[in-house]
Amino acid sequence: MITEKAIVVAIKNNETWIETQRQSACGQCSANKGCGTSVLSKVLGNKLSKMKAINPIHARVGDEVTVALNESSLLKGAFMTYLLPLLFLFIFAFFAQFISATFSVENVELVTIIFSILGFYLGLQKLKSFSKSISGDERFQPVIINISGKISPAINFN
Repeated sequence: MITEKAIVVAIKNNETWIETQRQSACGQCSANKGCGTSVLSKVLGNKLSKMKAINPIHARVGDEVTVALNESSLLKGAFMTYLLPLLFLFIFAFFAQFISATFSVENVELVTIIFSILGFYLGLQKLKSFSKSISGDERFQPVIINISGKISPAINFN
């Protein structure tokens, strides 16, 4: 279970909206002074993220809460977001190479580029449909597990 501190900012239509401050791991390693990512993190600063959360303990607006998310849901979401479009791009690029060799196409690079762009686009469309399919799935939503200073009853995440 991954946990994070948040503040309840709104409750509308039985939906609880929380705000968290994005954390960066930069500054934690020994190379932080010479690292470009660390410099970029300092320039951009920490930003706030607003998201919907499940509120089984009835937190109210203004409450500081702890939210939790299942690791497997996070990993599946990260895979779909980052790797799926690239996977489609590479599969379509290899397919274009195969088609070009089979049919003796002269401009192999152009065919590969077109197929790669098509594959990336289809990967993004698959990601969009996946995102819609999990939007109502509670396994992929953060859950408020306690209010700062209060102990909440046991919450089942399965």
